[in-house]
Amino acid sequence: MRREPSRTEGGPMAQQPAPIPAERLDVALPPVFATVEEERDDRKERLVQALRVFAERGFGEDVEGHLTARDPEYSDCYWVNPFAMSFTRVTPEDLLLVDGEGRVVHGARRVNELAFAVHAAVHRARPEVVAVAHAPTVHGLALAALGEGLAPISQEACAFYEDHAVLDRYAEPVDRGAVAGALGGRKALVLRGRGLLTVGTYVDAAAWWLVAMERAAGVQLLARAAGRPRPVDHRSALATRERFGTDLAGWVNFQPLRQRLASTS
Repeated sequence: MRREPSRTEGGPMAQQPAPIPAERLDVALPPVFATVEEERDDRKERLVQALRVFAERGFGEDVEGHLTARDPEYSDCYWVNPFAMSFTRVTPEDLLLVDGEGRVVHGARRVNELAFAVHAAVHRARPEVVAVAHAPTVHGLALAALGEGLAPISQEACAFYEDHAVLDRYAEPVDRGAVAGALGGRKALVLRGRGLLTVGTYVDAAAWWLVAMERAAGVQLLARAAGRPRPVDHRSALATRERFGTDLAGWVNFQPLRQRLASTS
């Protein structure tokens, strides 16, 4: 039996509801702080949350993975996870504040000096960068072994289009300048033998780029194993990067991961 459109009782067909003005809708945006202490606490909390996300994905199974965040007051000091401490156990109180020379200025544990030196070199070369993330992820290591970067074969990969580089030689940890030099002004780097490194003007952005880059690397390897991947054209890849490859987009994309952590804690 054919159903008639709904009507008000005894009256004409109901009108479509009026749309809510966009300015009245909530949107996730990075917070603004009244004091440097508030900003410091927020960066430390987000750093710990990002480490939890990395742990869920198996990024912190050894001592190689690191995430650093520039202190908002002391520009050449950085908060970092302690050496040989599980990502699942690190709390804001456990984080170390380390100066650009690798000396612990606040905290009770040791820092991985060689790994931190690479982060410090990147931070110094890129004053606008707040956070640097690195982990020897499975797909990142495989991509690096091939000497390849990400091909623009998915929307996620297009976020890195012409905004990442490959260091196609094994850089010893003491060769800290090589990593910063290869990264240049980009947001990500594929390091032969060492996996992926990402940076961001927010902790959440650097963390998201590492998650997204590892996932895009996995898709690329899977597609290559199945056949010949078909890349997105240059113009479309650039347009996609401009929309989804900004640090604000990275920050927003990371929020559901943080919310999931909060709902399970």
